[in-house]
Amino acid sequence: MARAAGARLSAPPDILARVRVTGLVIAPHDLRTADATFADDIYAGLFVFAGRSLTASGGSPFDYAPPSPEWAEVLYGFGWLRHLRAADSALARANARAFVADFMGGRGDAALARRTPVAARRLISFLCQSPLVLEGADHAFYQAFLKAVARGAQQLERDLRRGVPPQWRLNAAVALCYAGLCCEGIQPILRRATRVLTRELDRQIMPDGGHRARDPHFAMELLLDLLPLRQSYLSRNVEPPAALIGAIDRMLPLLRLLRHADASLSHFNGMGATAADQLATLLVYDGALAKPLMHAPNTGYERLEAARTVLVADVGPSPPLPYSLKAGAGCLSFEMSSGPQRIVVNCGLPASGPDLRRIARSTAAHSTACVADTSSCRFLGPGGWWGERILAHWLTARLGPVVLRGPRAVRAERTETADGLVLAARHDGYAAEFGLVHERRWSLATDGARLAGEDAFLRAPGREGGRTRPRDVAVRFHLHPAIAVRAVPEGLELAAPFGEVWLFAAAGAALAIEESVYFAGLTGARRTDQLVLHLTVSGEAAVQWSFTRLDTKRGRGA
Repeated sequence: MARAAGARLSAPPDILARVRVTGLVIAPHDLRTADATFADDIYAGLFVFAGRSLTASGGSPFDYAPPSPEWAEVLYGFGWLRHLRAADSALARANARAFVADFMGGRGDAALARRTPVAARRLISFLCQSPLVLEGADHAFYQAFLKAVARGAQQLERDLRRGVPPQWRLNAAVALCYAGLCCEGIQPILRRATRVLTRELDRQIMPDGGHRARDPHFAMELLLDLLPLRQSYLSRNVEPPAALIGAIDRMLPLLRLLRHADASLSHFNGMGATAADQLATLLVYDGALAKPLMHAPNTGYERLEAARTVLVADVGPSPPLPYSLKAGAGCLSFEMSSGPQRIVVNCGLPASGPDLRRIARSTAAHSTACVADTSSCRFLGPGGWWGERILAHWLTARLGPVVLRGPRAVRAERTETADGLVLAARHDGYAAEFGLVHERRWSLATDGARLAGEDAFLRAPGREGGRTRPRDVAVRFHLHPAIAVRAVPEGLELAAPFGEVWLFAAAGAALAIEESVYFAGLTGARRTDQLVLHLTVSGEAAVQWSFTRLDTKRGRGA
C-alpha cells in the first residue's frame, strides 16, 4: 500500500484536468452487428442482455435492480445503442437521447458504471453512436454529452494512473485513444494513451497472436475495437502505432485456428456462444481465402484438420493469475467437428450467473480426463472452514474468481505421418494432489474419417517407486445437442442432423452415456449427452478410444 501511495504522489498531474471536450471530429465505425428488431423490444421496455431480461414497464432500465452483473455491464456499457441506430427512425433517436439523458442525470448504479471495463465500453459506444444520439439534439444536451465524454476520459485516465488489472488497462487505453482521436480539446491524451496502448499490446498479445488470458471471446471483442481504432488513426492523418498494426495482423490468424466450419469459435477459457456474423466480419479483414493457423505454441492451442474433419485442442498451461478470471480447467480438452456439425464440444461459458460459470469452468465441463471428480485447477472461491471462507470472500471481491493453481508443466508435440496427423500432450495438473500425470494422444487419419485417441495416467516424477491410492477417473466427451446417441454392438453410434453417423468405441474402461449441459447455445443452456469412460487408476493405466465415420450406405467404416 505504501508503494501504491508513493506512486500516486510521484505520478505526473492529471493531464485531462486542464482541458475539456469542445467538440467531436469523427465518429468511428462500429463493427458489431446491429439488429433493428432489438429496437422494437426496447420500445416495449424489454431489455434482453447477457441471457437475462428485464421489463421496464414504461420506466427507465436504470431504475431497476439488474437481473445479473453481466446484464448490468451491458446496460451501462451502452453498446446496445447500435440497435437503435439500425432502426434509423426519429423515435429511435429520441429513445437513445432519453436513455443517455437518464444516465447523465445520475440514474442507476454509479459504482457499477464506474468499473473500468464498463466505463471504457461506454466511452467507445458514446463516440461511435454520437450521430444517433446528437442528431436533432438541442444545445444543452450537446454540451451535457460532451461533458459526459470528458468525465469518462478523465475517469479512465485516473484508473490508469491508479493501477487496474492488465485487461482493464488495455480496455482503458483503447477507449482513451478513441477519445483522443474523436474529440477536440483533449488531444494531449492521445500521446499518452498511444504509449500505454503500445506497451499493453506488446505485453499482452503473444507472438502467435493469442492474448495472455487465452480467452477467445476477449480476443474477438478486442479486435472489434482495434480495427476501427486503426482506421480512426488514418482518418485523422495520424500514423497508427506499430504495436497496433502488428497485434491485429497476429490475432486474426489465431481466430481461424479456433474456428469451426459452423462459423463459431472453440469453447475454451471463457468462450461461450459465438456471434457468427461478427466473427465473419473480422475474418474479412484477414482475407477471405486466408488459411487458418495450425500451431499456436505461445497461447497453447493446436488444430488438426483433414478433409472435412477439424480438431482443436487446448494444450496450454493456466494463464497467469491476473489474466485467469474466466480461465477453465480444461487442459488437454478438445473439440471435434465434421463439416458444419460440431460433434465433441466443451460445455462453454454461460452468458451470466456466477454459480453456472463456476461449473462451466470445472474440468468435468470439458472433454478431457477428470481425476477423483476434482478439477485440474484450483479457483479462488468459497473456502472450507469459517476463516477460509471469510478470506476467500475478501480476496474474491478484490481479485475475482482467479485460478490459484493449475497445470504448469504442459508439453505438446505434433507430427505428420503417412497415415495422418498426430498430436501428443501431457499436463501436471493432478501431480501435486494425486501423484498423476495425464497424457493424451490424438491421431487423425488423412481422409478425416477416423480419430483415434489414448489417455494415459502415469506416476508423477518423484512418485515412481511409491504406492498410489486408487483413484476414480472419468474421461469425458461432451456431445453437441444436435447429436443423437444409440448403443450398437460395436459401441455407440452418433448421428448428426446432416446424415453423417460416427461410431465411438473404447477399450480399457467402462463406457456410459450420461447427461450434460451445453451452456454455449445462442438461446441459452441446452440439455445434451456426454460419453464417459470410467476407470480406476492405482498405479499407471491407459484407455483407448476412437471416432470412426461410417459409410451409411454400406453400414461400415468409411
